[in-house]
Amino acid sequence: MNPGRRFLALDGLRFVGALAVLTTHVGFASGDALRGPFAGILSRLDAGVALFFVVSGFLLFRPHAMAHLEGRSRPSPLRYYLRRAARILPPLWIAVGAAALLIPGAGSEAGDYIAHATLTQIYLDTPLTPGLTQFWSLATEVAFYLLLPVIASLASSGRPDAQWCRRVILACAVMPAVGAAWMASATALGHSAARLWLPGYVGWFAIGIGLATWHAGRTTGTLPASRFEELTRFPGTVWSLLAAVFLLSTSAVAGPLDLSEPTPGQAATKSLLYSIIGLLAVAPTVMAIPPAREPAALAPLTGRVGVWLGQISYGVFAYHVVILELLGEAPGFEPFTGRFMARWVVTLAAALVVAWLSYRFVERPIMRSVRVRRRRVPDHSTVRTDVQTNA
Repeated sequence: MNPGRRFLALDGLRFVGALAVLTTHVGFASGDALRGPFAGILSRLDAGVALFFVVSGFLLFRPHAMAHLEGRSRPSPLRYYLRRAARILPPLWIAVGAAALLIPGAGSEAGDYIAHATLTQIYLDTPLTPGLTQFWSLATEVAFYLLLPVIASLASSGRPDAQWCRRVILACAVMPAVGAAWMASATALGHSAARLWLPGYVGWFAIGIGLATWHAGRTTGTLPASRFEELTRFPGTVWSLLAAVFLLSTSAVAGPLDLSEPTPGQAATKSLLYSIIGLLAVAPTVMAIPPAREPAALAPLTGRVGVWLGQISYGVFAYHVVILELLGEAPGFEPFTGRFMARWVVTLAAALVVAWLSYRFVERPIMRSVRVRRRRVPDHSTVRTDVQTNA
């Protein structure tokens, strides 16, 4: 992998995450995620959110880790916030406007749409708003975006050596337990809304930060090779283990499949299992250190189709619930009346078209307009960070 290029496999992986989230929402709308032989699988595909959060932690922290290890100044917070806003807000606002205008009989108040447009809905006890229910995770991720420069500033202290890398990685390793403890406590206290807040997901972001620190350490020669690195050179093996962990998450240990309340133990267990899923999904895509080549198993994610799907995957995430709600108004597609596969095909096809139009005529032009010319830096410190959001 050329150290100066984008992590192409993460593009395809972002689409996998978006597809998982779309599929679980279609499963819920059809009722198949609540009953039937595949209910557990369809319900737990919300684990796609963990992929988004781990990817965000990796891509957004790695420039800070590289700068610290190379003795350079860290990325500008102002430029970072501007690029994040340009990437996130336009599709969000389009989706909010579409939900307000197109979904008949939504019954939501203007304040509900404003809360979603400002990503404050998870803090204001905003009722579920048709077409916009997936944006809880974006609200959580934006909280991480806002705090990232502070996190990076606190982390970027001490000598830029192997001990620094190990300290950061160790701190990241304990964060999934912190997130699980938050989930258990919020559940025990009956504060279900608090399960949507950032503290419950610090472990997922921290996994990405830990991987970014490791990758920066290996790229700069600060860290030696490890056994874990050897294992992740075989993505099929790692993803087989991921499948086993995912199947475990479909059982009662991770809580109910519907919207009923889990026990504190179930909430904590689900959080930890999704942490493992996020780690196992992302690690093989970022482990190739130059001059090593990426494993051939990553080819579907790094090819032209995979990269293109990754580019439009934020749009798939942002618009698919509006599309699904509109489809529910069509004869034969009323909510909870089955027809999962037909709903899935129609929703995915429409989401791909709308997402491509959004990326081609809205997102890409806006991102280009705010992109500031980079000052020249060593190639191995550059990596695209126009990550999209979650679900």
